[in-house]
Amino acid sequence: MAEKKGVPVSRRRVLQTAALAAGGVGLKALGLTPAAQAVQAVQAAQAAQAPAGTPPATGASMIGVRFEPREVVRVGLIGYGGRGTSLLHDLLGIPGVTVGAVCDLVKDRVERAQAAVEKAGQKRPAGYSAGETDFENLVRRDDLDVVYIPTPWRWHVPMAVAAMEAGKHAFVEVPAASTLEDCWRLVDTSERTRRHCVMLENCCYGENELMVLNMVRAGLFGELTHAEAAYIHDLREVLFDDHEGLWRRDEHFRRNGNLYPTHGLGPVAHYLDINRGDRFEALVSMSSREASLSVRRDRLPAGDPRRKENYACGDMNTSILRTARGRTVLLQHDVVTPRPYTRINHVAGTKGVFRDYPPRIFFDGPGKEAWGTLKPYKNRFEHPLWTRLRKVASACARGWCRTWTSTTPLPGARPLRSPRTRSRPAAARWRFPTSRAAVGRSRGPRSPRAEPTCPRHLTSFSSRSSPPSPRSPPVTMALRRANGSSPPPDIAWSVCPTSRGARASTSTRTPTRPRATSS
Repeated sequence: MAEKKGVPVSRRRVLQTAALAAGGVGLKALGLTPAAQAVQAVQAAQAAQAPAGTPPATGASMIGVRFEPREVVRVGLIGYGGRGTSLLHDLLGIPGVTVGAVCDLVKDRVERAQAAVEKAGQKRPAGYSAGETDFENLVRRDDLDVVYIPTPWRWHVPMAVAAMEAGKHAFVEVPAASTLEDCWRLVDTSERTRRHCVMLENCCYGENELMVLNMVRAGLFGELTHAEAAYIHDLREVLFDDHEGLWRRDEHFRRNGNLYPTHGLGPVAHYLDINRGDRFEALVSMSSREASLSVRRDRLPAGDPRRKENYACGDMNTSILRTARGRTVLLQHDVVTPRPYTRINHVAGTKGVFRDYPPRIFFDGPGKEAWGTLKPYKNRFEHPLWTRLRKVASACARGWCRTWTSTTPLPGARPLRSPRTRSRPAAARWRFPTSRAAVGRSRGPRSPRAEPTCPRHLTSFSSRSSPPSPRSPPVTMALRRANGSSPPPDIAWSVCPTSRGARASTSTRTPTRPRATSS
């Protein structure tokens, strides 16, 4: 199919394209035109070209579907472990959000969550802790709009599906899914139930990431040619603890690949305008041998049953991605070797480069070849979320910004169209509304730029928001500067739902029934 600018591509077509690539057929250009008739024609052609095994569509595309207006966003929380604790803390700090129900396998955790909500001045939420499927009772409540799901990875899909089936929007922690089959389940359920499914990737909100994104969009790095990203985090002790280790280590038994790519890949995908003018087109991925986790296992006390474990996941997974415009990305994953934390966060162009951990920058020109700092660029390019909310964001960490923007409206903001497309499927981006309090009083809408792409969308809950635009399928709300100067970058979340494509993984894990474990 020849490439046509402007036609939104559905999530279904993206996954079909990934399936074709996985089968050796290769990636085809995705057609784009704005007319609704053209969209229908493309969807009909897609159905005819679907590879064997592609399930039939169960509903129309979610492009153009907005959240129903809400003055108050009513939230249910499943999982009150490490991530759930921080998410609840973030949610309770956002005006216009109420937490009406909490669920965890451990009753004591439910009671602690209820006490935290009451301490914040809200009504005591309903509690659910009667077994591994009690979350189904939570999602069936009629006083919730959104269900947050910070649970062990293998529970993400069944819980998100249950939430959407019950008429709730599902906000899922990273990763949303780890098999292509489960990606189809999320897509099909979202389209059939007309509910949105959001993956909560917070690293796109980092201070340096948003500042560099502004600098990229201002052209300071010239024509971009290469980027590097990673999730390199020594989690050996976490993998063997009595909390997260109870479920996270299991992933290393059956899968070999990049288990967690979006922390690094999400921001880099933004720099490269992935699904906004470019797309991931090809991928090569390989892993080193496994050694470090076994060494850590062998330090366990004699008689510990975990000493009999064998691991499939190599220490270091390295993937190289190529985009349709000929740019490359080096992507790495390593959570078991003794080394300092890094996401690399590197972008290179014809005029200069940026590399993080520690942050440093270099631009072409006279003078010696030496790294500089970001400090001279801070006043001009720092993102409003960090400029205006620095004290709060520093106290609550990036997750607060992430949660704030996922639930708080920007009244009167002009939505921008976000056709959804991923190639192979790559890390697509979420762009979310934020609060007027977060960016200050606006003086006018942000000028539209290259249209982004995303697989699912979120629009404002506010009844004061501007009416839906026929050209704004997703939730894309433009941020606007209070001083009327050049527009800041849009808030974006990385969405990467599969390990065998979007997640740059070599995993071939067969889906199994999730084991109930609290997060």
